[in-house]
Amino acid sequence: MTLKSDKVSVVEKIGYSLGDLAANLIFQTLMTFLAFFYTDVYKIPAGTASVIIFSGGMIGACFNPIMGVIADRTKTRWGKFRPWILWTSVPFGLMALLAFSTPQFSPGGKIAYAFITYILLVLLYSANNLPYSALSGVLTGNMGERNSISSYRFTAVMVAQFIVQGLLLPMVLIFGDGDKAKGFENVMGVFALVGIVFFIITFLTTKERVVSTQTETTSVKQDVKDLMKNRPWIVMLVVTVFVFITLSLKGGMYVFYFENYLSEQHLAVFLNDIGFNAFINGLNNLLSNMGFVGFLWPEDVATSGFSLFNAGGIIFMIIGIMFSKGLADKYGKRDVFGVSLFLSTLCLLLFYFYSPESIALVFISQLLHGFFYGITTPLLWAMIADVADYSECKNNRRATAIIFSAMIFGLKAGLSVGGALVAGILASYGYNHLLDVQSPETINGIKLSLSVFPTITFFIAIGCLFFYKIDKKKEVEIEDELSKRRGLMTDFKRS
Repeated sequence: MTLKSDKVSVVEKIGYSLGDLAANLIFQTLMTFLAFFYTDVYKIPAGTASVIIFSGGMIGACFNPIMGVIADRTKTRWGKFRPWILWTSVPFGLMALLAFSTPQFSPGGKIAYAFITYILLVLLYSANNLPYSALSGVLTGNMGERNSISSYRFTAVMVAQFIVQGLLLPMVLIFGDGDKAKGFENVMGVFALVGIVFFIITFLTTKERVVSTQTETTSVKQDVKDLMKNRPWIVMLVVTVFVFITLSLKGGMYVFYFENYLSEQHLAVFLNDIGFNAFINGLNNLLSNMGFVGFLWPEDVATSGFSLFNAGGIIFMIIGIMFSKGLADKYGKRDVFGVSLFLSTLCLLLFYFYSPESIALVFISQLLHGFFYGITTPLLWAMIADVADYSECKNNRRATAIIFSAMIFGLKAGLSVGGALVAGILASYGYNHLLDVQSPETINGIKLSLSVFPTITFFIAIGCLFFYKIDKKKEVEIEDELSKRRGLMTDFKRS
């Protein structure tokens, strides 16, 4: 294993981060709005939507190990992982557009169309995002630089999350002139075009520096055997599954919480009191005077409240990310990740106890949750890169992509289970999109799904960290050992 340079320029860090911004315009839409899109826009029954999201997602998840094997064995003049970002950019963008289109088929035809396009989208996501994630493990071997890259990367993720969770619903209403089906299709067309351009920029600006010197290609059987003996990898796989179950579950249920639980009257008063309505009125007047009459902010109170709620949480996540690197460098990734995730979980639990009129408390809890969870965001993937180093240190072989493929499998599995739970819980608690007022049983199911249930899954992830032994001391030991090996290998080659 040779290391060309430990240093990564700011331009390269930004270029790399744009790839995650592009992917997350789609991923965040899937995580936050897929169940809503299927049930309330494309009019697929909630129970059927649950089956589509779970089965389609798990098919995509199972493709990840295969993609990991393929990526680790890819050899081009551009490297192992960068080419996949280029090759999949256009197909991924086009499939995202198709998955959020609403052709008027029969009920059975709609189900088939949704299922096929969702499967193809998650397969392309794997072929794109797995090599992208693995690329972070070969940009540099310096763990401090990796922490920095992760901070850039997940700041870009937060930007995408802000756009999707804070602005997508208003954009859907604006771009569709009140028609949500048309609006989703138009907005996803914009996302697809932007994503293609950003993926190409990522390909052009990055370089793979950690290059294998192995002359012998290990077998798939050996790669799998190494994984099974890698306890930190097993722990991080389970952590990833439960983190993304939680994110998908609570994220997908927020829109139903605003539309069906919180008091519209009290929400309107809150938005007026904090100056949000005055700001929007000024913005609308400015746009009208400029001739952009079709781009006025929609008047729907729930949409405005939901957008501000998500936007505030994301802004505080970005603030949390700013603290992440310094805390991780001082205390180690594992300990900072666990403590911050615990505090963010307590904020989630509070949602169950708030009345429909407790608007201010709902928003304050979201801001605190966003801050604490933001600290954890860059650390998850940096810890997975550390697991790849741990594997190399222990086995004297590096299999970056297959390690990341397992984590992307965990992400996809978590996304599938969480998304299916959103639709499944709605169905089991009697949700009916045709009703203006849902039953008390349905309302209770919505409340549980963004408070108590996510608390359970986050706590399982936190508990797993007690079995993850790569603390600050171990991080330093691994980095020093690999630096020595790479230095010796470089000296040997020169001689």
